[in-house]
Amino acid sequence: MRYRLSYMMIAALVFFSCIKERPTGADLGVGDMIPDFEVTMNDGSVITGQDLRQSPSCIVFFHTSCPDCQKVLPVIQELYDKYAHEGLAFALISREDGEAEISAYWAQRGFSMPYSAQEGREIYSLFARTGVPRIYICEKGGLIKAIYSDDPVPGFEELDSQVNSVCEIPLRIQ
Repeated sequence: MRYRLSYMMIAALVFFSCIKERPTGADLGVGDMIPDFEVTMNDGSVITGQDLRQSPSCIVFFHTSCPDCQKVLPVIQELYDKYAHEGLAFALISREDGEAEISAYWAQRGFSMPYSAQEGREIYSLFARTGVPRIYICEKGGLIKAIYSDDPVPGFEELDSQVNSVCEIPLRIQ
């Protein structure tokens, strides 16, 4: 009896802990094309899937309270600092994270990357079903060449190597 009650409690905890992560939407993979979408960035610019197909791109889905996102966002900032002026397009899109939270988080950490605050999952669900961070490295034309998540959280060297090898961004002579 005691064991059955323990198993029932564990099952209930597992069930209720996964409610927010209930799979919805697409689950794009390497070799898929990025979908059509439109987001307004915090600087007022509008980015579409069509815009991102015009050059190599890095699409990042995040939530500021996610511990793995907190680890990878400084890495993305470093990548942004290196490649934003070299032709790599960036789209940082929140999943269920509002403007006030993101703006405060960016200011506290000194981030300069433009982002799109999305309080829902409409855009996210075009790409993935569960989990953040999600990082999509795409070649010109919109073909997804690499996807990174929290298993494991990628470091700068890994992402830098992927951008260089897949997207063929010319290296700046230093």
